[in-house]
Amino acid sequence: MAFGNPYAAYQTTAVKTASQGKLVVMLYQGAERELTAAQGCFGSDGKLPASKIEDFGKHIMKAQEIINELQVSLDMDKGGQISQNLMSLYVFFNKELMNVNINQDNEKLGQILTMIKQLGSAWEAAAANTAADSVPQAQRTLNITG
Repeated sequence: MAFGNPYAAYQTTAVKTASQGKLVVMLYQGAERELTAAQGCFGSDGKLPASKIEDFGKHIMKAQEIINELQVSLDMDKGGQISQNLMSLYVFFNKELMNVNINQDNEKLGQILTMIKQLGSAWEAAAANTAADSVPQAQRTLNITG
């Protein structure tokens, strides 16, 4: 079996074996990565050079695609008010990112990135707690068989 791209194979395996919580965390990390890359397109003067406009737009669109995946992953029946609140946030993020892309607004981009980081951290903590809860506790008695 040939391994064309070991990193891609590793990423594919990581996604296929991840828990639902970890998948959500990975999506947030991807959105954060794309928004950080979009911020990096701005010059030291705070303006977006003409040579970076296409890259900037691609990073914003990738972040929006990730947010769309987060939206469709919501279980509105089981999630109740939390799912409704997250849906509102995701709609807000996409609307704001559309405006960021049109207006090339680095300040607004920074605000959205901060919110994405905070939500990602919260999901990471929740996923870690869920994973810890699912690990069986060590047996507290000796079991000696002879």
